[in-house]
Amino acid sequence: MAQDKQHQLEIVTKPSFLDGSALQIPMLQILKEDGTVHKGAKAPEIDKDLALKMFDTMQFIRILDERMIAAQRQGRISFYLSSLGEEAASIGSAAALDDGDMIMGQYREQGALAYRGFTVEQFMDQLFSNERDLGKGRQMPVHYGCADLNFMTIASPLATQIPQATGYAYGQKMDKTGNCTICYFGEGAASEGDFHAALNMAAVYKVPAIFFCRNNGYAISTPSQGEQYAGDGIAPRGVAYGMKTIRVDGNDILAVYLATQMARKLAVEENEPVLIEGMSYRMAGHSTSDDPTGYRTRDEEDAWRAKDPLARFQTYLIKKKWLTEKDAEAIFAEKKAAVLAALKKSEKVPAPHIDELINDVYDTPTQQLKEQLEQLKAHIRKYPEAYPKTASRIDGGDK
Repeated sequence: MAQDKQHQLEIVTKPSFLDGSALQIPMLQILKEDGTVHKGAKAPEIDKDLALKMFDTMQFIRILDERMIAAQRQGRISFYLSSLGEEAASIGSAAALDDGDMIMGQYREQGALAYRGFTVEQFMDQLFSNERDLGKGRQMPVHYGCADLNFMTIASPLATQIPQATGYAYGQKMDKTGNCTICYFGEGAASEGDFHAALNMAAVYKVPAIFFCRNNGYAISTPSQGEQYAGDGIAPRGVAYGMKTIRVDGNDILAVYLATQMARKLAVEENEPVLIEGMSYRMAGHSTSDDPTGYRTRDEEDAWRAKDPLARFQTYLIKKKWLTEKDAEAIFAEKKAAVLAALKKSEKVPAPHIDELINDVYDTPTQQLKEQLEQLKAHIRKYPEAYPKTASRIDGGDK
């Protein structure tokens, strides 16, 4: 058979077209839905302390999400995005990283941030946009960020963090830091041009990046299969770009942990970017502005509740005798009390003083910014009833 010497390709003399069925990527699963390990599977080597920290974080995030959805419904916060049913994806992957690795999230990575050490008070301060908020009240709720924990601030525009992750990882490679960047996004974001540009650049320049796609079934109200893509999900795209790729059960925290652990080794030791597709399901609406009953059935949701990642991991821990039902109930009660206490405390903390609005733009605020601030203050003085959190602190108020 002849060879194409320029491209080093095999030559054929009859037309042959490949379609989406030419590459079917399997899904790694270690824990079955009943919490038992598959026959022939080997669970990753994690000790009791690590396992319980992962479980503790899952419990906390489940409670945080449920309580804050309720708080939004009560009008106490403006907006919320939950990760109900997807906790294993963010927490299992974060547990496999080094604290020095950069995390770039989308909207449902509060589990990764909590695992890193973000406190319940810090979560609440951001959600209420009060004066203790690290972002100084300038972001929407759930747009967390923490430099000390190497968690890049979340941005609203979809998929912008993906090319940023490639660039940041390229810098890590140049500086020989021994760390990598993990970038989370949904399968809907993988339809953006940013996704394709980022993966191609990462593969060509061989940067230490892990691209973690949470395939949770829906991009807001658009179902994945058939309406977002015609092929075999997102994973084959990594292969097409020449990238190491794996698909995992995103509701199996052990599979997620193992896949990310191996991906990090490839990224850091061999400068090989990796694409992980975690198959999961968004148990809640896209956000508190969404009503999923308009586009999916209760039967579908009930079928996925049987795959609950938290219940699955809890059963596994009980079978290993690292946890009891009583322990789990105690952890739940403790976390719930902590979340409710922090909520009540943070909502009473004042909003950032209006003078903070022009800081952090320049080292010293320009004259134009100062004039604009005075114009804003004059407007608030004229309509104080429209700005109850700000009006009382403009003249002689606490700073």
